[in-house]
Amino acid sequence: MRKFIGFALLFGMFSLAALAQESAPKAEFFGGYQYTRFDGGLNANGWDTTLTGNLNHWFGVAADFSGAYKSQNGVSFNNYTYTFGPVVSLRRNENFTPFAHFLAGGFHSSAAMSGLSVGGGGFAMMLGGGVDVKVTQRVAVRAIQFDWLSLHANGGSDNNNARISTGLLFRY
Repeated sequence: MRKFIGFALLFGMFSLAALAQESAPKAEFFGGYQYTRFDGGLNANGWDTTLTGNLNHWFGVAADFSGAYKSQNGVSFNNYTYTFGPVVSLRRNENFTPFAHFLAGGFHSSAAMSGLSVGGGGFAMMLGGGVDVKVTQRVAVRAIQFDWLSLHANGGSDNNNARISTGLLFRY
């Protein structure tokens, strides 16, 4: 009987350890809508997608790609970002997962009017975070993500940009 109880306790501890390790998905894929307010008053709509690899239950590495578009007075504006960096998640409640990230990489912007096009790129940096709300074990809704966006090109900086995103998150 003692061996059985000892075996049951040992099995229970290993089971709890396995559950604790499975509390964070190995990978997360986000896709959704973004609204970006650029310095100078330009408002753009577009898409945002992120792939995150979680190294443990609170730390991961993300690759974020986005596109923002605006057409006004015959001028078409496009801005694309590609940034990478660490993500810290607070997974204390299985229904809500707040997170924060610091992403750095690059951007490419272009403007076109009457067949003429001008473009350029440079360094992009984002600091922000948000909250994911669980729908099922594998699907969540990114209720909100807010990022401060800094763009640097040709010796100039554009630091007063904000991006808000929402969409679906798939966990694997």
